[in-house]
Amino acid sequence: MKRTLLLSILMCALAAGAGAQTLPDGSVAVDSLHMERNGAYLAVSMDVDLENLRVDGNRAVLITPCLRNGEDSLELRSIGVYSRTRYYYYVRNGESMLSGPKELTYRSRNMPVQVAYEDLTDYRDWMDGAQLVLRRQDYGCCGDLLDEQWGQLGRYKEAVAYFPQLAYVQPQVEKVKTRALDKSAYVDFPLSKTDIRPDYRDNRRELGKILATIDSIKGDADITLTSLTIKGFASPEGSYANNERLAKGRTEALCRYVSGLYQFPDTFIQTSYEPENWEGLRRYVEQSSLEHRDDILRMIDDGSLQPDAKEARIKASWPADYAHLLRVCYPGLRRSDYHIEYVIRSYTDIDEILRVLRERPQKLSLQEFYLAAQTMEPGSEEFNEVFETAVRMYPDDPVANLNAANTAMRKNDLPAAARYLDKAGTSPQAVYARGAYAVLTEDYTTARTLLEQAKAQGVAEADDVLRQLDKMAK
Repeated sequence: MKRTLLLSILMCALAAGAGAQTLPDGSVAVDSLHMERNGAYLAVSMDVDLENLRVDGNRAVLITPCLRNGEDSLELRSIGVYSRTRYYYYVRNGESMLSGPKELTYRSRNMPVQVAYEDLTDYRDWMDGAQLVLRRQDYGCCGDLLDEQWGQLGRYKEAVAYFPQLAYVQPQVEKVKTRALDKSAYVDFPLSKTDIRPDYRDNRRELGKILATIDSIKGDADITLTSLTIKGFASPEGSYANNERLAKGRTEALCRYVSGLYQFPDTFIQTSYEPENWEGLRRYVEQSSLEHRDDILRMIDDGSLQPDAKEARIKASWPADYAHLLRVCYPGLRRSDYHIEYVIRSYTDIDEILRVLRERPQKLSLQEFYLAAQTMEPGSEEFNEVFETAVRMYPDDPVANLNAANTAMRKNDLPAAARYLDKAGTSPQAVYARGAYAVLTEDYTTARTLLEQAKAQGVAEADDVLRQLDKMAK
């Protein structure tokens, strides 16, 4: 199942030729042409260059922008430039100028080099796709039209900023909501000892971390603990045989300590151990600034050497670096990792889902997040928050990232959408979402490729977006 949103926003744009446009005789030039629809009106602005215009004798020149589309046309506000005689003729007779009271009127002797032209007219449907032309008319002493010429300026087109449908994907239902926690504790032991001493060094706090984790899960009526696994690690210091004894004995001691505090079944806690934590050592060295970092890494990676030989050579070859590792790194290598698995019961009542969403969203499955969103207005702040919370709870899940990407696109947060799409997987819906993202970023070539692919994979929404791209291209 999918939940879709559709938002189409009409905006206004101008399709015009690049650079300045001039009349055929070069007498008038137009630059910075802009047309924009503001609600019920169409605003036209441009810079009209009159530097090369000459008006001689007893004449007048009328410059008029006109919108034309088939049989429909409209004259906009004119610019009238008059010789001295013609100007005073109209003034003395109390008449409007050639085009009426809206005209921008100048005497030829005092006309500006450039006119910042603006006009506002009622918008009509036929104006979508109309050509904007510039007409020059020359009039004689009796108001006779002596000459007329036209110049093309550009074409007005309603541009559609199309917002593609967003396909929110319903996650699969989890029959059993199995979850796990992975943590580490650093329990200290006296030299060569394997028995737990809670008051030794910082053990009280480290043991408390394990118990607090178990208690936080065990105390929730909606959660059932299913298993606990403890894995112990020793550092490479000393002989491998002794480290194996310590790792095994200390892990078993920790197991007994935890078992003694809870009524777990005999097989509930599983244990394993690693005698020497070479992986942790390598990770530390790789990220360090040790003087002989690369040499030590090659020694660690040398498969021909036994562990005791590696440790001895590092100690002998680079004593200063080894002393640093012994003091700073090795204590952290001696740790106990614990893995807790548990099951959270499923929620079917929507009121209960919404309550858990507010209080402990980490207990919800992705399906339950989706059900919560269905009770909210698509695109609302609450609706978006559900999917944003879901991806925080499941940061690597493809469906969670896909739905979060849709939410980010809906909010026009395209950088966030790109991050989520990187982890959204390769499903047909993810391909479609990447196509929608390409539309929003105006990468139409990529958008068409992805949308065609999504359409071939059965995503119905892709066909609609492709049709819209075709309309936008016209």
